[in-house]
Amino acid sequence: MSTLIRSALLVKFSEVSRTVGIDAERLIQHVGADRSCMISPDLHVPEPWLAKVLETSEQAATGASASIGLLMAESWRMSDFGPISLMLQHQPTLRHALGQLETYRHLLSESVSVHIEEFDDIAIVHQQLITERANPGRQPVELSIGALLSLMKSMLGGQWKPRCVHFSHAAPTGLHVHHRLFGTRVEFGCDFNGITLDRNDLDRANPLGDVSLARYAKEFLDERPHGKQATTASNVRRAIQLLLPHGRSGIEQVGQKLGMSSRTLQRRLEQEGAEFSSLLNDVRRGLAGRYLGDQRYPVSQVATLLGFSEVSTFSRWFAAQFGKSPTRWRVGLLD
Repeated sequence: MSTLIRSALLVKFSEVSRTVGIDAERLIQHVGADRSCMISPDLHVPEPWLAKVLETSEQAATGASASIGLLMAESWRMSDFGPISLMLQHQPTLRHALGQLETYRHLLSESVSVHIEEFDDIAIVHQQLITERANPGRQPVELSIGALLSLMKSMLGGQWKPRCVHFSHAAPTGLHVHHRLFGTRVEFGCDFNGITLDRNDLDRANPLGDVSLARYAKEFLDERPHGKQATTASNVRRAIQLLLPHGRSGIEQVGQKLGMSSRTLQRRLEQEGAEFSSLLNDVRRGLAGRYLGDQRYPVSQVATLLGFSEVSTFSRWFAAQFGKSPTRWRVGLLD
């Protein structure tokens, strides 16, 4: 079953595409959607629809319109977060808002996952797209990072700028839109997608925050039908992908990340007909193809990113999964 997103993203695409001469209706129908996805923001539609529309637009576009994902992000408003927008707007700090964004992501997009790493005086807000594709694609990544920046500015002020914005893909030909939206500190070819900011910004008081309104909004959300809520298996996949590079992908660590004991996690997975070991293996298989397909990553680094402490252990696992060594598999991509 495809990962689901709110059709608000396709509505946003149709709005922005008019300004750059793209026939949104034709593209949206081409991927199998109907016209309702262009006008009804609260439908739940397959994430690959948006990815294909953005990819096709990029291939046919020139100049600034080749950054259609960023153009969509540039017009992003708090209301575009949909049912969770009021609750986000009135959180006391950015840290609280990011936590709620992760908790209620099933009401916005099942594919987006956010987590924070903190160091001495900086914090990195990592954003990952969990998709069925080996490569999520430049446009969806840039759109999601741009929307995240919009949330940060709504909490920290419209003139606020991040320390740096990071993308794992290579730099495109033109960076005018990137610098206009993010500022001059934009780095490409990184190991992650995310935004670096001052650590103090996470806990700076939100001047528009209203605890009572935030509580009312949360109560309203909690009363909504939970049919669209992410499954335990989906949450486990996300947690594994976040924890793998840190070598903490055991069921105990994943359970801790999800706020439950390993026994409770195992029981909930069994109720859904899923197994932790199979989910871990599936995530590793998907990421292995993504990382090995990128020549920037040596095999030793791929092993680390997949949570293996030894390259030899990774090589044996990979050969059992794909029938050849990582090096031979990578050479096959170049033939």
